[in-house]
Amino acid sequence: MTEKEKKSEINNKLQLIEYFDQGSKPPEKWGIGTENEKFLFRRSNYKRLSFNHDSGISDILSQMQSDGWRPVKEGKQTIGLRKSGASITLEPGGQFELSGENFKTIQETFHETRKHFNELDGICLKYDFFSLPLGVDPLTSLDEVPWVPKERYRWMKNHMPGKGKLGLEMMANTASIQVNLDYGNEADMVKKMRVSQALQPFVTAIFANSPFSGGKANGYLSYRSHIWNHTDPDRCGFLPFIFDEGFGFERWVDYLLDVPMYFIYRDGNYFSANGLTFRKFFQGEHTLKPIMEDWETHVSSVFPDVRLKQFIEMRGADANCVSHIAALSALWVGLLYDHQSLEEAHELISGWDGYAMQEVRSQVPVKALDAKSGSLHAGNISKQICRIALDGLNRRAESLGIENESRFLEPVQEITESGVTLAEELLQRYTENKESLPELVYNWQKEQMQKCAEL
Repeated sequence: MTEKEKKSEINNKLQLIEYFDQGSKPPEKWGIGTENEKFLFRRSNYKRLSFNHDSGISDILSQMQSDGWRPVKEGKQTIGLRKSGASITLEPGGQFELSGENFKTIQETFHETRKHFNELDGICLKYDFFSLPLGVDPLTSLDEVPWVPKERYRWMKNHMPGKGKLGLEMMANTASIQVNLDYGNEADMVKKMRVSQALQPFVTAIFANSPFSGGKANGYLSYRSHIWNHTDPDRCGFLPFIFDEGFGFERWVDYLLDVPMYFIYRDGNYFSANGLTFRKFFQGEHTLKPIMEDWETHVSSVFPDVRLKQFIEMRGADANCVSHIAALSALWVGLLYDHQSLEEAHELISGWDGYAMQEVRSQVPVKALDAKSGSLHAGNISKQICRIALDGLNRRAESLGIENESRFLEPVQEITESGVTLAEELLQRYTENKESLPELVYNWQKEQMQKCAEL
């Protein structure tokens, strides 16, 4: 939206529906965006970096500006960076996030991600820091996390304890990978949202990578997904209404209208929403009048498995290294950006029972690829969707006349064929080796960076 459109007053529900319709794009304009988070530690004592501590996160942000990144400020503090269509942001516990540019190919997003990790690793070496792309901080308890001084997070931090029991843990101690893809029109959006919601638990299982927390094994393979299941039932989780007849832009708007607001943000200031849903706000139960910028903010304050903005966000994978970030993109692009693959995936899920889907989803944090309910077995379905995506990538390369990008799917193929997730590999290493957990995760990170250099 333009600045003028953001400031326009909301007078009817149609404006809210049109907001999503305006995200529709023809296939030739579809892009691929990725977002990836990682934790930052001091090598000397394995403590998380703080924002304002001498030689901390603020120093990394300062160093990156020499490579053309421009500062994003809140007050006088630099709390993020921008360059071209990409941004660096900080999650509440200082998780360092790259929101990449919108690219046409997986190859481009892969090169962007690799460059980012190399740049960050170079700065970390200078200061004796290291980054760690795991789904949950394996070493730091919640009360030890240094919080980032962003006003938005102060409001969220106050809100979370009244909801799920692990909301603060989600904010401070989790990290993920996200893939953002486009839709052509409302019908295309509906099909992609249904496929994405149905398959998200299986993708979470494939990318399970958070078996440690608080300095020990935690009994989970994706503890991050368990944490999200206990964050905020108003705005998180599996959304069964996506499969209802008549689902479309208006139904998504109705869902958002009934979610309580965190706050109202105007001209750099935050105001209490007084516990109102956006529907109550829209109906005039606040002294402020709703504008489209309020709607855009609210759209970004729900966190279900799959989120509709003016594109579709697939949100369910644990943080990981460069090859797995590219693999996640390859999996979703192969499934959703090839017409035949999308139809095949939609046919695959069309007969699934809603209870069984949610039952598998509830088991995934502990069992990953061994989760099952009725005819749904995570390991078997993961193999199926990997094959569908592989075929889709092959056809996409031929139809677009680009280099075949199926090689980026190799980490998914390896995991689905072996049935062994990265979380299980790390647990086996932890059990069999003499490394302490801090040394294990540090050595694993070094190995991932070496692989990144060789890709």
